[in-house]
Amino acid sequence: MILLGIGSNLSSSYGDRFKNIDMALSALDGYGILIKKQSSYYESIALPNKNDPKFINVVVEVDTELPPVDLASVLIFIEKTLERERGKKNDPRTCDIDLLDYNNQVFDFEYNDLHFTVPHKQLIFRNFVLIPLKEIIPDWKHPKTKESVDDFIEKLSPADKNSILKVKKS
Repeated sequence: MILLGIGSNLSSSYGDRFKNIDMALSALDGYGILIKKQSSYYESIALPNKNDPKFINVVVEVDTELPPVDLASVLIFIEKTLERERGKKNDPRTCDIDLLDYNNQVFDFEYNDLHFTVPHKQLIFRNFVLIPLKEIIPDWKHPKTKESVDDFIEKLSPADKNSILKVKKS
C-alpha cells in the first residue's frame, strides 16, 4: 500500500485549490500510478502560519511499480508542473504531494537535494493526513510504531480535531 497526501493552498494558472489537486491526481494517472482509493476533500488551516490561506487536502492510496526514488521524481515534477515554487519551508503553495507510506516500509532517501523519510515523519501529528487516511484505510498502522490511525487521531488536541472540515468542490 502506497499512500500520498496532496494539498494546495494557492491557486495556479490552472485554477483554484481543488483544480490543482484534481490536476495532480490526473497527472499521477498519466504516469501509470493507479489511484485505488481517494479520500474526501478536507479544508484545514495552514501550519505553522495560521494566517496563510487554508489548505485543501486529500489522501490517496495508489499502486505503482515505481521504486521510491522514481516515484519521488514524478511527484516533484507534478508539483513543479502545477507551479509549485520551493521557497521557505511551509510557504503557501499551489501543490504539495507527500509520500506518506510506501508498502509499510521504513527508510530514508535523498532526491534532488530533498530528504525523504518514509513513512512521512510528520504524518502522525497532522489532522489533514490522519482524518482523510482514516476515511480510506481505517485499519492503517504505522510501519515503525505499529500504532493505529485511531491512536494518532486520539492524540490530536481538541483544536486540531475541530480545525479540519470535510468540504465539497466549489
